[in-house]
Amino acid sequence: MSTPQRVQAPRLVSEAYRALAGVSAALGKAAIGKRLTDLVWLRISQLNGCAYCVDLHARDLVAQGEDGQRINSLVTWREVGFYTERERAALNWAESLTLVDRTHAPDADYAALAPHFSEQEIAELTMAIALMNAWNRIGVGLRLPVAAAPLKQG
Repeated sequence: MSTPQRVQAPRLVSEAYRALAGVSAALGKAAIGKRLTDLVWLRISQLNGCAYCVDLHARDLVAQGEDGQRINSLVTWREVGFYTERERAALNWAESLTLVDRTHAPDADYAALAPHFSEQEIAELTMAIALMNAWNRIGVGLRLPVAAAPLKQG
């Protein structure tokens, strides 16, 4: 079941929308890498229930050659062995910040980043998490439509 899109944010608040897009573009050049960023963005979008962003970031990962099993298993990343320790630390931090009303971003979650990320990368990762949470609220709140085209691998 599909619900109709609400207001057209890019048209109505174009300057603010372009500013968020600019942050996205800047993070596309981040040292943490696009693939890890998209993996984190997909997980955040799953948590927030943003159909548009789940579809978008799954497609982005497929286009980068990401393994389908890893994409499909992302919702169970804690239970499977398909993710590196670096990815696990990033996914844990993403969940901690996305669910900040429950977690309060504990020191242990932050400390788990240090063996895998530089200070620069932690800052980039944190910005990427904050940004995706903002995009998800736009996507969910305004009911952005999911692409009709099927997802193709390879």
